Amino acid sequence: MTTTAIGTHLLTHRYGSHAALSDLTLDIREGEIFGLLGHNGAGKTTTVSVLTTLLRPSEGTATVAGYDVKREPRKVRAAIGYLPENVTFYNDLTTAENLSFFAELSGLRKPGARISEVLEFVGFTGHDRERVGTFSKGMRQRVGLAQALLHRPEVLFLDEPTSGLDPEGVRALRELIVRINDEWGTTIFMNTHLLSEVTKTCTSIGILRSGRLVHHGSLADTVGAFPTDDALERAYFASAESDAA
Repeated sequence: MTTTAIGTHLLTHRYGSHAALSDLTLDIREGEIFGLLGHNGAGKTTTVSVLTTLLRPSEGTATVAGYDVKREPRKVRAAIGYLPENVTFYNDLTTAENLSFFAELSGLRKPGARISEVLEFVGFTGHDRERVGTFSKGMRQRVGLAQALLHRPEVLFLDEPTSGLDPEGVRALRELIVRINDEWGTTIFMNTHLLSEVTKTCTSIGILRSGRLVHHGSLADTVGAFPTDDALERAYFASAESDAA
């Protein structure tokens, strides 16, 4: 029986008097690739920050991998992987040295073998002794993804994962996301403002507008409601317009 991997009920986060996220209710099942769409400033990164325990909810509840983000933040962090939009590493250290540092923080007992495994998985074998400071954005994204996968997380969060990548890098990362889901069964929560990304990777989507969820459904149901070539684009803007009305 499929269970809930990420569940929220009336989840809200405020910065002072401004509600960046309002009454978010979601049920994302194990094994899904969920895409959260929205314009810049819609509240996507705030949503991920709350779900990954970087921000505390102002109101409402949320669970990730069965753990409450308020009461059990350490258990949530142990169960998830997270790739932010801009990955931060120690630029003077090599790939292996950076990953060894993060592996130690994760409590991995034999990080060497695991580091080799994830670097091979993300297609980055042979770069382990190179300094991260010399890498392009796409190369840093691969190291970041390797770091997020070190402890085999149950849930993987990706915040604008293809931002700033060239077309080849976008395709390569997209293929990796699908492969992680297929081969490991990892539930994936992906933020993006690119409609093209969800059509090629996601099994379900949500559309966020001014901090509020205005659409949530399977990709097939969403596209089925707009049966033209620009189906998802129509769904996106129709939802946005209905929210603004």
